[in-house]
Amino acid sequence: MAKKRRGKKKSHIGAYMLAGGLFAASAAVLGGIGYLYNAASKEADINKETLCPTSGPTAVTAFLIDTTDPLSDTTLLDLRTNFQKTSASIPVGSLLEIYALTDKPGDLKKLFGRCNPGDASNVSEWTANPRLRQKRWQELFKNILDQVAEDLPKAEGGEASPIMAGIQKIKLAVFDQYDAHDIPKQLLIASDMIEHTPSYSQYKSGIDYATYKKSAARTEFATSLKGIEIGIWYIDRRNRKFGSIEHNEFWAKWVVDNGGEFLSPIRLEGMN
Repeated sequence: MAKKRRGKKKSHIGAYMLAGGLFAASAAVLGGIGYLYNAASKEADINKETLCPTSGPTAVTAFLIDTTDPLSDTTLLDLRTNFQKTSASIPVGSLLEIYALTDKPGDLKKLFGRCNPGDASNVSEWTANPRLRQKRWQELFKNILDQVAEDLPKAEGGEASPIMAGIQKIKLAVFDQYDAHDIPKQLLIASDMIEHTPSYSQYKSGIDYATYKKSAARTEFATSLKGIEIGIWYIDRRNRKFGSIEHNEFWAKWVVDNGGEFLSPIRLEGMN
């Protein structure tokens, strides 16, 4: 009887390797698609009005510009230069708010309020439209900021200079919105810092801190500045009856007493 021929067993190793390779390639493709989807989603998660991330800004910077007294051309030019440099350095996703101080306590004029959405250099052509991002940044952020800098008013003078009330209003209306967010908060004030209201006037009483503490302003304009950096862009006045160093020391004490962090002041050029 003839012997049965034994057939060779087919090897499945090659098939396994092929399947493994296809699986790895599929995972890579899916991972890439997932990355692009997530990146595109992040690009879409921007508030169209504020240009801030829908999850909230990553930091908040506010400017308070004192328009209650006139400025010389020299001081105004230096103010514009510092303003443009600082606003241009606002990080992507950070909120920038700009207010003008009026002579009515707490009545501020809002000049600007948007996040920096970033320009074309901040996005990938795979996940977003760089041309559209550049246009949005240019038209809705940079151009408006440039116009604000150009239009910074010289001011004609006012009956009061309620700086403490202005700081209090920004803290309550701007910074308090983001108390739940652990983000940097900074307020920059361009002013001669001469507080002048019916509650307390440095024109009348000088800058003795004990005198201020006895005034109605101490309770009327007290506000918690915890977690907020306060910086002063100091404007010199000819009619001051006190030195600028002592004046800044008064405000440093006021900021610290209210729980804030006082930054080293900047003296703007020119005499007013």
